[in-house]
Amino acid sequence: MKKVFLYIMAFLYAVAGVYHFINPQFYESMIPAWLPCASVFNYAGGVAEITLAVLLLLEKTRKISAFLIVAMLIVFFLVIHVPMAVEFYRIKHPEFWISVIRLPIQFILMWWAWLYTKPMKPQA
Repeated sequence: MKKVFLYIMAFLYAVAGVYHFINPQFYESMIPAWLPCASVFNYAGGVAEITLAVLLLLEKTRKISAFLIVAMLIVFFLVIHVPMAVEFYRIKHPEFWISVIRLPIQFILMWWAWLYTKPMKPQA
């Protein structure tokens, strides 16, 4: 079952990465104004997600990929998700509740990636 969830996770990161290129405005709108060149960060994020998704599938690179996904999610949490929730609360944005729901989801995604920092047991 762990292998199935690995494939699902890799697929989701690959799709999210590709979406950075299909709909860059979606991600660029989340990038804090204090970061210059939002489009560069958007495309770099897309490349990172696609690369990490592929590296998850390879046994030799799975552990480092999982660690890097956890690190990426921590950065996103601190740089994008928390500030967005605070700002949405401050301006009484109608999607404030969505920004709040995203916060615990980040921890679930971190835990999910963390599962693959340990070797997978061989299947019988």
